[in-house]
Amino acid sequence: MTKQGVLLVNLGSPDSPSVPDVRRYLREFLMDERVIDAPWPIRFGIVNFSVLPTRPRESAKAYRSIWTEKGSPLVITSRAVQRKLQERVSIPVELAMRYQNPSIKHAVNELNYRQVTEILVVPLFPHYAMSSYETAVVRVQDVVNELAPHITVRVQPPCYNDPNYISALVASAEKYLGEGYDHLLFSYHGIPERHLRKSDPTKCHCLKVANCCETPSPAHATCYRAQCFQTTKLFAEKAGLSKDKYSISFQSRLGRDPWLTPYTDVELERFAKEGKKKLLVICPAFVSDCLETIEEIGDRGRETFIHAGGSDLTLIPCLNEHPAWIDTLRLQVEQFQRTPAAKDENALMAV
Repeated sequence: MTKQGVLLVNLGSPDSPSVPDVRRYLREFLMDERVIDAPWPIRFGIVNFSVLPTRPRESAKAYRSIWTEKGSPLVITSRAVQRKLQERVSIPVELAMRYQNPSIKHAVNELNYRQVTEILVVPLFPHYAMSSYETAVVRVQDVVNELAPHITVRVQPPCYNDPNYISALVASAEKYLGEGYDHLLFSYHGIPERHLRKSDPTKCHCLKVANCCETPSPAHATCYRAQCFQTTKLFAEKAGLSKDKYSISFQSRLGRDPWLTPYTDVELERFAKEGKKKLLVICPAFVSDCLETIEEIGDRGRETFIHAGGSDLTLIPCLNEHPAWIDTLRLQVEQFQRTPAAKDENALMAV
């Protein structure tokens, strides 16, 4: 007899903002071959000799600026989402982080202890990227194979164009859109351009065809950039935005290789110098507020904008615990419960 369960997976956070804990987190994160996609010896050299000697101290300072009495905002919010979803569905819901704690191994053991035989993995990343969605899915399957190979794994597809996700985004932003603004910036987490090419199953579309994101292709199923554009388009249509009132950028670049453009920090300066005084920023690639939203955009981004001549930058909070987002997750779980794995491969991805 099949017993179902759910595993929510987010990216992760250091256990504390101390330098040793941040160093441990960064080592695990950056040594992932889907994050720094270089051969192991090169990756080891980059992480251990270029990044870890200095970056943990800088990152620890940033984490301390957002840390709360209860801990990491990302983990606290993710636990609240888990709890609220559990209140709305009839099957067990566990939470794990791709890196650090709560660990995937702990979550899989918990589901196995509760005699679950089929799990829905919900990567808390609305868009497909090898460095977020893909690595989370692969790691879960590896752990299941190791600890509970009898458990069947099914995976929720990216929800970048799910009407419920779009409606939740618009609902979460409604108050801010109604207060007046000069421009709305959709700031997505950046990725290296080579990641798009590696994720392109056709190997001849992404960043190779003119207007590749607007030209239909099977590549879009795993194209982060095309999915970000689609989310923005659907949000704008739902919210009734005119094309001159919003734009897209990409944040959090690391290293010297080409990343997706335009860069958020460059755009913030440009908007201020063009006379846009009141700026709204929304980060749809993140479902929970974290270092990259609170500190990178809400603090440093605001400083960049104001220093360049802007007056006010408002960060629209992530979906966090918004009721519409919890309902979106609930509907995903309910679809999983009523859809046999072998009968509708389009509804839920198989690993």
